[in-house]
Amino acid sequence: MNAGVPIIETRGLGKVYSAGTEAEVVALRDVDLRIERGAFVAIMGPSGSGKSTLMNLIGCLDTPGSGSYLCDGVDVSTLDAEGLAALRRDRIGFVFQGFHLLPRMTALDNVAMPLAYARVPPAERQRMAKDVLEAVGLGERSGHRPSELSGGQQQRVAIARALVNRPPLLLADEPTGALDSKTGEEILALFKRLRDEGHTVVLITHDAEVAAHADRTYIIRDGELHPERAEVAA
Repeated sequence: MNAGVPIIETRGLGKVYSAGTEAEVVALRDVDLRIERGAFVAIMGPSGSGKSTLMNLIGCLDTPGSGSYLCDGVDVSTLDAEGLAALRRDRIGFVFQGFHLLPRMTALDNVAMPLAYARVPPAERQRMAKDVLEAVGLGERSGHRPSELSGGQQQRVAIARALVNRPPLLLADEPTGALDSKTGEEILALFKRLRDEGHTVVLITHDAEVAAHADRTYIIRDGELHPERAEVAA
């Protein structure tokens, strides 16, 4: 989309939450992060480390308290609520641990749903949703509802839904957390294939074995981010 421009670039990114009249919690401190397009990066840390806060900022679900964030070359601080919503819709696909599929809708309709917000005509929605379901290996399951699919199949539907708008960035928050190890490996292999096809994949996890599948790992602890080698050397 913007050749030569990193998909994610943060400078001095910080976030402080107020826990009362006096108490403050520093969730994120001076994070500098640059991720090139086509990369597969893991951000790993324990519960409470700041990784969810960082994901919410990268995903434009929250706003930083300090520093700057450029998403695909766009300074998010210049966008109003409508602009942020459009950026999330067009440039970021989200995959979560809990799938978040609508139970009464088929796999095809779940995947097609984001296209309705983008005002894509109904026939085109169906075609695009079918294509992306086939790309994740679920073309023959397009008419099934979530209750008729395994956990791994549901996560593939969720990934297809994240990809249907063709965003350059895929944010995956503990995407294998609800899956058995074999199915988790299959989902991670799918992320590698998506990277090879030009998508940027950012994986948020607490699990070192999951993070090891990425090309590069960052460690986050007490709101501070470090490359993995810095953690190992410490």
